[in-house]
Amino acid sequence: MTTEQEQALQLATEAGHILLENGAEIGRVEETMKQMSSAYGIEDESFFVLSNGIIATGQHYARAEFIPIKGTQLDKVVEVNSLSREVAAKPLPIEELAKRIADIRSKKGKPWWEQTLGIALGVSAFCIIFGGSLSDAAVAFGCGLVLGLYITLVMPHLSRIIGNLLGGLVGGGLCILATCVPGLSLHLPNMVIGTIIALVPGVPFTNGIRDLANEDYIAGTTRLTDAFLVFLCTAMGVALSLVIEGMFSGGIIELSSPVSDDTTSAWPIQLAVAFIGTLGFSALFGAPRRTYLACGLTGMAGWAAYLALCKTGLPLAAFAGGVTVSVLSFLLARLQRCPATVFLVCGIIPLVPGGGIFWTAYHIVANHLRQAATTGFMALKITGAIAGAIILVSALTSHLKKKTSPYGK
Repeated sequence: MTTEQEQALQLATEAGHILLENGAEIGRVEETMKQMSSAYGIEDESFFVLSNGIIATGQHYARAEFIPIKGTQLDKVVEVNSLSREVAAKPLPIEELAKRIADIRSKKGKPWWEQTLGIALGVSAFCIIFGGSLSDAAVAFGCGLVLGLYITLVMPHLSRIIGNLLGGLVGGGLCILATCVPGLSLHLPNMVIGTIIALVPGVPFTNGIRDLANEDYIAGTTRLTDAFLVFLCTAMGVALSLVIEGMFSGGIIELSSPVSDDTTSAWPIQLAVAFIGTLGFSALFGAPRRTYLACGLTGMAGWAAYLALCKTGLPLAAFAGGVTVSVLSFLLARLQRCPATVFLVCGIIPLVPGGGIFWTAYHIVANHLRQAATTGFMALKITGAIAGAIILVSALTSHLKKKTSPYGK
């Protein structure tokens, strides 16, 4: 192996590092590393990628890297994906390749104000999706601004367990405080459910499912465990906010069944807020700005499929929505020459059972164990339906990909 080939292998590993820490699935990381190294005539390389590490070996070369789970910047995934295609078509000089990879690594994420505004828009939109009124959404927007500041400025400096637990506490606490303001007629569950969607682990949840579909069982299980841990910590934070409120009021708040506002439950409004909410969270996940519109449309289409079938059963409706989002993500990936992960991660958010998280936490705190088991099991069924839809479409598209171009795995 020549010196240039060793440098190329090292740079391929660097590219894999960037992909893995910013939300790419395992299959894409391995494919990109092989594609880049092969372009420089390296045929004896071997890559072993886990959810938080990469092992790369070649003749006279070995490197192992630990890659901690951190925030997501999907625009970096897009840029590395584009660079790998460029290198595969015509290898760049090593110095230029090194500079391009260094530029991608040092690229800053979305500004805090853009992410915060996106979170606030997403929170208010999903408050309406889950049955909230316009006044609920307006208050949720304010809560989303505060929670967005916490997520963008404070949470990156905390561990995932503490960060998400405090996030659930902050989100739930803000909504509870808002209901204490005289003269406001608000529905607490709708606001809390919309607010905690900002803490949903969309990237590990989606990529964990895709890894399982690609038979990367270790990585898939690890990422889904991480997603479950985030769900659990968020629910614990919300439950803690209810307990603290109960300490001051003399008992846990008595909440009735979910409320659905007649005005905002109309289909045109539901589709519009699904679009706005998905677009808002696209900024949180660091998607390229050029994909915002497509991400919003993907989320809206998935929600339309869900609404069309929700009377037949929520799991079936979630499955239909998941299939719609997955297929659209595959098609948009080819149209925009962009990884399907970008559209899938953003578009699947409206379908995530945020209501199940809240109601399960509430019923446990209120000692309604039978209701907690019922809502928790329904949330699991909806999650399983979404997972099944993604696995099905991923398996089909992986088969088609072998017969077509490499774009948009």
